[in-house]
Amino acid sequence: MTKKALIVWGGWDGHQPKQVAEIFKGILEEENFQVEVSNSLDSYADKEKLMELDLIIPHWTMGEIEKKYVLNISEAVASGVGLAGCHGGMCDSFRNNVDWQFMTGGNWVAHPGNDGVEYMVNIKHSSSPLLEGLSDFKVVSEQYYLHYDPAVEVLATTRFPVFHGPHATNKAVEMPVVWTKRWGFGNVFYSSLGHQANIIAMPEVSLIMRRGFLWAAEGKTRSKELDVESIYGNVRTYTGMGDSQ
Repeated sequence: MTKKALIVWGGWDGHQPKQVAEIFKGILEEENFQVEVSNSLDSYADKEKLMELDLIIPHWTMGEIEKKYVLNISEAVASGVGLAGCHGGMCDSFRNNVDWQFMTGGNWVAHPGNDGVEYMVNIKHSSSPLLEGLSDFKVVSEQYYLHYDPAVEVLATTRFPVFHGPHATNKAVEMPVVWTKRWGFGNVFYSSLGHQANIIAMPEVSLIMRRGFLWAAEGKTRSKELDVESIYGNVRTYTGMGDSQ
């Protein structure tokens, strides 16, 4: 059966959301997905339609979103729909909505040196085969400093500091670049790479995104194999995020 994906792009134009969405659409169509592309957050209004998807790809930097839309996405992902995205399009979205940050696994706080910083992406050896076969590679782009969920599984990292700033007086730290996490039955995938379309088009980056999309879209199959609710309760009706509602 053909899998269905929704790409929603918008927000700050500096991240070239339309161009990036087209690249993502091409990747998914090569993998035989039926793809809907939208530039309206109202695409998140119909919860039942979201529930029928296999994958949601947000690419919307900053901006504001109706809380009910985030709750719709959260419930869809908890039911097994995949969530996958990159850079500011997923983890610098809707800065006032902590529910979004909890679900996605982290949020952007800085990119010291801005665009044009040369840094290494280091592939981690982990229990996940998602980045198997990839070698460390160099990027000239924004290097994202993130606040992130300790529950994520980190698949690639970068080293700070590369560029001077107040953060540089601390000891050197490894910062996640690629991670996965679970949200109920759903698979969540994130890569901080992808400032603009030329970075997404890099062979290493486009391969990472392709694999991330495919992995995230496996959540519905996984939900049928695991009885998560018998262990963790009704993940679809979780109310622990009420302080932001």
